[in-house]
Amino acid sequence: MRQLTVHKNDENQRLDKYLKKYLKEAPGSFIYKMLRKKNIVLNGKKADGTEKLCAGDEIKLFFAEETLQKFTGETANSDVHRFPTMKNLDILFEDEDILILNKPAGELSQKAEAKDVSMNEYALGYLQKTGAITEESLKVFKPSVCNRLDRNTSGILVVAKTYQAAREFGEALQKRTVRKFYRCIVKGEVKKSETIDGYLWKDEKTNKVQIFKEKREDASEIHTAYRPMKCENGLTLLEVHLITGRTHQIRAHLSSIGHPILGDPKYGDKRLSEKYKVKYQLLHACRLELDGFTGDFTKYNGNIISAKVPKTFEKIMKED
Repeated sequence: MRQLTVHKNDENQRLDKYLKKYLKEAPGSFIYKMLRKKNIVLNGKKADGTEKLCAGDEIKLFFAEETLQKFTGETANSDVHRFPTMKNLDILFEDEDILILNKPAGELSQKAEAKDVSMNEYALGYLQKTGAITEESLKVFKPSVCNRLDRNTSGILVVAKTYQAAREFGEALQKRTVRKFYRCIVKGEVKKSETIDGYLWKDEKTNKVQIFKEKREDASEIHTAYRPMKCENGLTLLEVHLITGRTHQIRAHLSSIGHPILGDPKYGDKRLSEKYKVKYQLLHACRLELDGFTGDFTKYNGNIISAKVPKTFEKIMKED
C-alpha cells in the first residue's frame, strides 16, 4: 500500500488526471477498474475519478510494491532527480504559485535538446533546494516556464509552481491580458511613438522570419508599439509593447522599418554590432503588467513586475 498526499501544486485537477500522471505506465482502463474495486480510494472513500483534488487530500493505492514500481516507471534503485542550480539566480518575485526570474542573455528558457541545461532546470534546482518540490510531487506535476524568451534575449521569465498557476498564466498570456514590455537599443534616431502592423511569416528550416505589409494566408498578423526614451550617437533606446507575441516579432518588425536591434545576428547591422563589440541582441523583457486573472489568482491583477536592464544598455547609451 502507498499513501499520497495532494500538494498545493496539484490541487484543482481531477483525480483521474492526477492518477494518470502518477501511474504513467498504467492503461486508463486499469486505473478506473482499481477505483471501482476500491483499490484506489480518496480520503478513505470510494471515488470515480471525476473528483477535484484539494491540498491535503489523501489517496491510498492498495497495490503490491512490484505493481506500483511497474506502473509508476520506478525501479528498486531509481535515480533521484538532481537539478542544477545557478549561482546568483535573480529572483524578482515568488509566492506559493509562481516564481519570476530575470534571465541573463545567453541562457535558454527551456531545453531545445535533451542535453541542454536551461532556466527551467535552474528553476527546478532552486525549488528542489528550498523544498518546494519533492521526488513525490514531481511524479504528478513539474513546474515549468510559462513564457519563452529567445536565448540571447534577457529579462522576465514566469515559472508556474502549481498546476493551477500554469493554467491561469497560460490563459492570461494567450488572451493578452498580461501586457509585455521590452527595452532595446536600435540603429538610427526614432523621434516619435508609433504602433506598427504587419504580417509575419516564419521559415521553419532557417528559423528566420519575414515581415510583410500586405496580408498573406501563410503569415500571422502582428502589432508592435514603441516609444523612444533616449537618442544618442545615432542610436535610440526604445520601450516596446509586444501586443502580439510571435517568433522574433520585435527583432524582425523593427528591422523591417530600418531600425534593427544592436547586436542582432539575424536581423541586425553586423558592422554596427562589431563597432560596439556587442555579442547579443540588446533586447530585454523589462516589465509585465498583470491583469485578467480569475478566482484565487485575482490577487495578481494590477501588479507590475519589473527587471532592470543589463549594464551594457547603460554603458552604450552613455558612450561619446
